[in-house]
Amino acid sequence: MADAAPDDLSPLQRKTLGLLRRSPDPVVFDPSFVATLRRDVEEAFDDFHDRLGDEQLFVSKHRLASVLGCEVQHLHDDAFTWSPAVAGGQVAHRAIQLLINWRGDPVPADVVDEAIARLADDDTSLGDWIAGLSEADLADLRGVAVDKLIKFQECFPPLDKRAAPTTESSVRWPIDGPIVLSGKVDLTLGRPAGAESRKVIVDLKTGWVAPRHREDLRFYALVETLRTQIPPRKLASFYLDAGEPVVEDVTERLLLSASRRMLDAVNAEIELRVEGREPVKRPGTSCRWCPLAADCDEGQAYLTGRRDDDGEPTDFD
Repeated sequence: MADAAPDDLSPLQRKTLGLLRRSPDPVVFDPSFVATLRRDVEEAFDDFHDRLGDEQLFVSKHRLASVLGCEVQHLHDDAFTWSPAVAGGQVAHRAIQLLINWRGDPVPADVVDEAIARLADDDTSLGDWIAGLSEADLADLRGVAVDKLIKFQECFPPLDKRAAPTTESSVRWPIDGPIVLSGKVDLTLGRPAGAESRKVIVDLKTGWVAPRHREDLRFYALVETLRTQIPPRKLASFYLDAGEPVVEDVTERLLLSASRRMLDAVNAEIELRVEGREPVKRPGTSCRWCPLAADCDEGQAYLTGRRDDDGEPTDFD
């Protein structure tokens, strides 16, 4: 994985390398398990197709977490707006993508400036937002992204190109149909070799640990397995602020759990949006930013309890 000698790495980089490096024993999943998993999902999708009618459903990690959380908040149409904090993560991801493929040893601020320029030229809502920023707001955005990029460099060793490092990789399955699973992976390392699982899927995070982050990665592992029929070998939520990864080996049990969770979410989505079931309130950490929280007794009670327990609500990424 590393493109530098161990003596040239910091203790934190060596720790990352040790956690993500392959073990001597190859990881190979039973092909019959993978075939059964894929067949069971396809059969469930066939049943869902009949209930969907003419509707089409795109399933992402965010949509899964949302519908399995508070259904009232999930159904509320809330207009998205960009901010330096949110956009800074997108800029940092683009900068990391440039950094991995950049020759030499570039200055982080220069890489971030190039990432901002490229995003501003894109015909997207983020590009339009960046293009309209004042110099002061642009400086705020640059500062957030540079901080994240430097922390990435502190945590990760230089990535060996033989490990096929890829950022912002889009995955989807199936190719079309009423239900499509899709996602965009922050960082992948390795690629399958024959039947051997070698790929590592990494999500880059700032802030606090949330159980949802592990579920997000398990969803990516499921999509990767359905798409290539070879599961990844390892998942890692890497918390850049703390310099700590939460690493998990991919197992048959993990993939089955991710499949059940995904199918439960699709079923709930159809019940709510197509069949008209009444949504269920489920107070949780998302109450902190819910636009309905001010008029929600359950949400206010939850937030009050969090403050009583912890002094203030927990800050999750």
